[in-house]
Amino acid sequence: MAYDETIAEAIRQLLGQRKDVAEKRLVGGGLGFMVGGNLCCGISSRGLTVRVGAEGKQAAVAMEHVGPLAFGGKETAAFVVVAPEALEDPDILAAWVGRGLKFVETL
Repeated sequence: MAYDETIAEAIRQLLGQRKDVAEKRLVGGGLGFMVGGNLCCGISSRGLTVRVGAEGKQAAVAMEHVGPLAFGGKETAAFVVVAPEALEDPDILAAWVGRGLKFVETL
């Protein structure tokens, strides 16, 4: 399994009241959570990917346990990755899922 099912289930619970949530398999074996057709967040072996937008990325990567999402050495403009060890705290997980949700609601 390329992601932590316990974390995936916690994300399901956090987003569970919404009718516009769909799960989607991601490249590399991760699991993405779409809200209103837009990727909000995803879980993989790297940790929690969160869509924060280009404007929110700089502040997010300055936080502990957070780095830019990169593919092939190239950073994405609007996504960050929260390290798995930070996700052990349910309040931290909820806060990051909330950040992703807040951003995708602007799209």
